[in-house]
Amino acid sequence: MTVESGLGWSTFSVDDASGTPCDLRSCTTNLEFATPRAVQDVTALTMSANARLALLADASITATLVFDDSAGKGHSVFKTVPSTSVPRTTSLGVSGQTLAMEMLYTDYPFGRAQTGELTHGVPGVLADGAVPTWS
Repeated sequence: MTVESGLGWSTFSVDDASGTPCDLRSCTTNLEFATPRAVQDVTALTMSANARLALLADASITATLVFDDSAGKGHSVFKTVPSTSVPRTTSLGVSGQTLAMEMLYTDYPFGRAQTGELTHGVPGVLADGAVPTWS
């Protein structure tokens, strides 16, 4: 087993509203994503431990970006979130492992800290019903 850090992240791209993939690594400071499974509790009265069934797969992501209005960067990619409802291919890659998902981005919020930083934390959710799968 090789233990690695998150340094040298190889891929974080999100399609803009027209479907063009844009590399957002240089303006992204933080990335959180999850691929949870829903479960159904099927524990019977006769059981002494929980029994569960795995149900639907899901995915979510929140990327924190510094404001960059250059072509193909954060603002140009996400500025259409409030006005469009298009799924966007989102690709994550680290250490030769890739997770590509169709995501709906649900908000484009900004934060301006007292110290002057201008950032946005853009949340997304799985869009197309395809099970998120690492390759």
